[in-house]
Amino acid sequence: MVATVCASLSLSGGASAGGTVKLCMEDRDIRPWITRDGGGLNVVLLDRVASALGLRFEYQRLPWKRCLDKLKANQVDGAFGASFKPERVAYGVYPGGVPPDAHKRLNVDRYVLISRRASGVTWDGKTLGGLRGAVGTQLGYSVADDLRHLGIPVDEGAPGAAELMHKVVAEHVMAAAMLEGEVRSLLSETPRYARILQVLPVPLVEKPYYLLLSHAFTTVQAKRAEAIWNAIEKVRESKDYQTLEKLTIQQ
Repeated sequence: MVATVCASLSLSGGASAGGTVKLCMEDRDIRPWITRDGGGLNVVLLDRVASALGLRFEYQRLPWKRCLDKLKANQVDGAFGASFKPERVAYGVYPGGVPPDAHKRLNVDRYVLISRRASGVTWDGKTLGGLRGAVGTQLGYSVADDLRHLGIPVDEGAPGAAELMHKVVAEHVMAAAMLEGEVRSLLSETPRYARILQVLPVPLVEKPYYLLLSHAFTTVQAKRAEAIWNAIEKVRESKDYQTLEKLTIQQ
């Protein structure tokens, strides 16, 4: 199936052969999409895109805010996976502009709320009840703005998912907004946390995540940028990648 995707992209007049594209990703786990060892489903997808287009993607792993800063300074060609925030258009270009074209996404993930089982915190999709204090989030994550728009105070002090979950266990915050895949992985790895914590049944928000490309790259290599985004859609929708994604998420 990968060979079929590659052939269709070549015939469609994709990016010119050769070339290295520098991409930045977070240096922490965002499972199953990104892993701290440089793997994850996003990397698998992008490697297949690079193969299809005759490109080489060179990955850099940095804290997310540094990735965005390097993107804004045109020191890297792209950063992934970025959800949509209007202010991020100053840092780079989304596929399809504003709003982004969701067909060109890398993946969809959703944020859930976690709390201690006896906390009394509730969420019905509109109202957060029983909360005293702020909801914890990871530093620089877009969900912090979503919470603020709902009038909910936010504590952005956690650098990573494991640290954020520990803050809830230690009662430094009553609740935290976390990506569902990371919650699932961390609770599986730490049975003690699974006995202490609960995942509130109604998701907080679901978002598509994208490859943001730099302003310089999309200006100088506009056709190549479009080819990369188009290839992301084709590879993501291919049967073998869909199968891999389902199997990985089920693990």
